Amino acid sequence: MLTVHNLHAFYGKSHVLHGVRFEIQPGEIVALLGRNGSGRSTTAKAIMGLVDCQGSIVWKGQEIVGKQAYQIAHLGLGYVPENRDIFPTLTVQQNLLLGQKGSGKGSRWSFDDMYAMFPRLRERQHTQAGVLSGGEQQMLTLCRTLMGDPDLIIIDEPTEGLAPKIVELVGQYLQTLKARGVSVLLIEQKLTIAMAISDRVMVMGHGSIVFQGTPGSLRADSYTQKEWLQV
Repeated sequence: MLTVHNLHAFYGKSHVLHGVRFEIQPGEIVALLGRNGSGRSTTAKAIMGLVDCQGSIVWKGQEIVGKQAYQIAHLGLGYVPENRDIFPTLTVQQNLLLGQKGSGKGSRWSFDDMYAMFPRLRERQHTQAGVLSGGEQQMLTLCRTLMGDPDLIIIDEPTEGLAPKIVELVGQYLQTLKARGVSVLLIEQKLTIAMAISDRVMVMGHGSIVFQGTPGSLRADSYTQKEWLQV
């Protein structure tokens, strides 16, 4: 479905990603773990065409390196950035409406689906997004991306700063995505949620993938945990 091969990315003269390679299959949840500064967010931005990069990113048989972000999004890739990027002066309902591509007809997701997953958003649907709590804004960003009906959704640090109960809701949300055939690339620092819901995990260090395997194999790999994950 998604194949990343020999990916290098740059911020000006700064070389951030060094030959990253991995694959994501249909209906799979893959967690990308690592310390801050390891290159995880840059990997997401490179896939979405938001940073300068070299190498190959093939999505459903089509090379997407060099395409604009809006073109990539219309091919069925969704992106939830770490900073959420809601439209603060628009209501919850209006934010969700902006997430739709075209008329929204034929999408596997509806407003009712969003409100069923996160009832708090239904209660706040006519409220300006800028006054929502951090957890509510995270829910809104996730749902707005999903309204575009992506086949793969890249989610950067969805549980950052959220209360444990909301973190649990996000985990349930990701499982719902998988049940509906959506693949997920989850960029996360919290090992607990990543290990609980992922089919596979990858660990990044210094701009390269240093480990790929199952959650069970990572649990058994004390060297990788100590060298690349523990603070």
